[in-house]
Amino acid sequence: MHLCIGHTRKPAALTRGWLLGDFLWKLLHIVMDANFYTSIIFLTCISIDRYLVIVQARETLKSHQSMYSRILCTVVWVLGCALALPALFIHFDIGRSTVWRLTIQGFICVFGFLVPAIVMISCYSITVSRLLLTRGFQKHRAMRVIITIVTAFLLLWTPYQITMVIDILLRADVVQYSCDMRRSLNTALVATHCLALLHSCINPFLYAAAEEKLRKKMKLCF
Repeated sequence: MHLCIGHTRKPAALTRGWLLGDFLWKLLHIVMDANFYTSIIFLTCISIDRYLVIVQARETLKSHQSMYSRILCTVVWVLGCALALPALFIHFDIGRSTVWRLTIQGFICVFGFLVPAIVMISCYSITVSRLLLTRGFQKHRAMRVIITIVTAFLLLWTPYQITMVIDILLRADVVQYSCDMRRSLNTALVATHCLALLHSCINPFLYAAAEEKLRKKMKLCF
């Protein structure tokens, strides 16, 4: 196992100026992990909903829609928090930190990207194929928005996931590396993570462009 200077669990550049204590710093990271998972799960649910509405032609009764939405949101948040629980072991120094770090990174790669990407691509591919058989400006406009949503997700998240996989291989000593390589990878992790988080800023505008009702409600708010 390599020991490189500057390779710390909490980079000073990120913690300098934090005045709320070590506990809240760790708690903040756990909340961020939970928010990460719930965001991805919600995107996956939206793709399934679009598939059911367009391909299966299933519309939920308005009287039940609000109740189902609340139940679904609760389930998503519970699942997201459950997936973030392993972070407790590394942030609060429980057990072997290296093992738990690898476990968390594996969870992020599988449940935070691979599984949602497979579901989203499958649902949207079938939805687009169905839209190709229909005519009308609204249908083809919806198809372009779907393609944009999937493309944005893959372009902004794939670099971070690839960098994460490389980091897993290095931490598990599967690949030999130098200190320069380790520092370069740390920089890449920060840069690609920022790129991935940019998706959260762009995504609402993509869905706002797709949903006419949402646009009308936003106009009413302003």
